[in-house]
Amino acid sequence: MKNILVLGLGKVGTLVGFLLSKNFNVTGLDQKKPHYDFKLPYKVIESDVSDGRKLKVIFKKYDTVVSALPFFLNKNIAKLAFDLDLNYFDLTEDIETTEYIKKLSAKSSKVMAPQCGLAPGLIGIIGNDLAVKFDKLRDIELRVGALPRYPNGQLAYSFTWSPEGVINEYINDAQVIQNGVKKMVPSLDGFEYINIEGQEFEAFATSGGLGTMCDTYEGKVDTLNYKTIRYPGHGKLMRFLMYELILKNDKPKLKEILSNAKPPVEDDVVYVYAVVEGWKKENISRSEYFKAFYPIEIQGNKWRAISWTTAASLVAVIEMVNNGKLPNKGFIKQEEISFEDFLKTDSGKLFLD
Repeated sequence: MKNILVLGLGKVGTLVGFLLSKNFNVTGLDQKKPHYDFKLPYKVIESDVSDGRKLKVIFKKYDTVVSALPFFLNKNIAKLAFDLDLNYFDLTEDIETTEYIKKLSAKSSKVMAPQCGLAPGLIGIIGNDLAVKFDKLRDIELRVGALPRYPNGQLAYSFTWSPEGVINEYINDAQVIQNGVKKMVPSLDGFEYINIEGQEFEAFATSGGLGTMCDTYEGKVDTLNYKTIRYPGHGKLMRFLMYELILKNDKPKLKEILSNAKPPVEDDVVYVYAVVEGWKKENISRSEYFKAFYPIEIQGNKWRAISWTTAASLVAVIEMVNNGKLPNKGFIKQEEISFEDFLKTDSGKLFLD
């Protein structure tokens, strides 16, 4: 890979371009060139991704396409990348989109790697890293929360990433393994309480966080699930909005209400928590990973925790493909990625600080 096109220059996409520009020739593309108080280290094309013919002409100049667009745009982008025999990476948490890309990848001579963000993505890499150290597995439980550090109001939340993505993962059913059987369960169910260093949180099922892990671990574990961490009371209020007020049937209105009520904050935190139980040399054992990530400075600019953890997770995977640590063709499962090798990449090293 040499010439990379990054689609969608929100906070995450912009930083993806920053991180990639260290090792690749990068171009960004968005409807309108973003205006920041700093200079971008790569050029930007203004174009509408809905214009397929124009996009096809642009794509032909690159060997790799990276989508930081909302999930519902990724099918068309992936299909065009496939048709032009380009490498493709994205951040989608949408199960249907992932299955579509997986089918394309079976006939592709290049890499097609969706789900390269935080969850799905990094959390699956960490969960698998813990799991492979066991002789026999019982449970894998994965939890991630992207939250304001100083919450206010009953919803206690802020939309520091795609509102469409949050709504999608709250509404769609979630894949799990229960009693050894792969199944679907409703999102916003399975409430539990978590205490992190004296602070109480809740967690509940949401769609897409496991990526392809249920397929990988079916028949190998009794329990596998992913839950989103929130401040107490958040899930109950979201259920009220979506199911009692029936806003689940009007996603544009729900997005408008939530985006207006809870705009992004600068001081956020990302919690990553993984627990694996099983047997090591016939002894029952439990392994855990927990870390809190906060805003950091990259190349002289401050980036929110959700922005840099998501962007760095994606770019680390691209670096691993480029340096031969991952296959250079076909579908890449996040749980097949070595966490040790991930942390050795330029972008992966950010998670060590």
